[in-house]
Amino acid sequence: MPKQSTNMSGIQCLASENIWFDKHRYDEAEKCFYEGANGPSTQQQQAKSALQAKGRPQKRQHRNSSSHGGDQELVARMKSMELENQTLHKVVESMRQALQKLESRVAVLEKTPAAAAAVTCAKAAPVKAAPVKQVNGDDDDDDDIDLFGSDEDDEEAERLKQERVAAYAAKKAKKPTLIAKSSILLDVKPWDDETDMAELEKCVRTVQMDGLLWGASKLVPVGYGIKKLQINCVVEDDKVGTDILEEEITKFEDFVQSVDVAAFNKI
Repeated sequence: MPKQSTNMSGIQCLASENIWFDKHRYDEAEKCFYEGANGPSTQQQQAKSALQAKGRPQKRQHRNSSSHGGDQELVARMKSMELENQTLHKVVESMRQALQKLESRVAVLEKTPAAAAAVTCAKAAPVKAAPVKQVNGDDDDDDDIDLFGSDEDDEEAERLKQERVAAYAAKKAKKPTLIAKSSILLDVKPWDDETDMAELEKCVRTVQMDGLLWGASKLVPVGYGIKKLQINCVVEDDKVGTDILEEEITKFEDFVQSVDVAAFNKI
């Protein structure tokens, strides 16, 4: 029963469909579709060929005008190149003539080198004749001629030399000499935390010598309640050294354990 109802509904649908009555419209649409897919139609091709035929004379005219302008430009360039070529020929000819002149001059100089050298030396360093003293014919005047020089001239030269040396020594003595100095930072370590640091600093400052100047100081913590004395001083390098300072400070054995140089700078 359900199968029979299904067949009846399909027949009813076909009966209500009107596509078969409009078949010519669908055929025409299908034809237009395939013509569009395969390319333009014959009428469109004819119209396109007609438009191309109209545009060809204009293109030919444009090509003719462009070719004419290119020929004029080519002629102008050829003329300019000819002028440049003529100018280059003239320059090459002038250089060739100058080279020929140089070659001829070199050949002449090579043939007479000795004469040219003599002329050059004569022009560069002319020699002056030494003046000749006139000698009288009398034999008595021979004693007046000093052939070996005079002792008085030697004494005068020696005296001038001594005066110059003395003047230079006096000038050098007046000039102040530069004294080399250094800035030293010392670390003075005590034995333990019970050491009197104020008394330690007094002991260090009692070290006095020529060329030594004590500066600022401070206490720096080391650890476990122990502090070290860090003191600055300025010394003259020729008079005071770090070894002497360490030796003098370590003499205070009750307060000082060791002395180290923390910083050393030239002034």
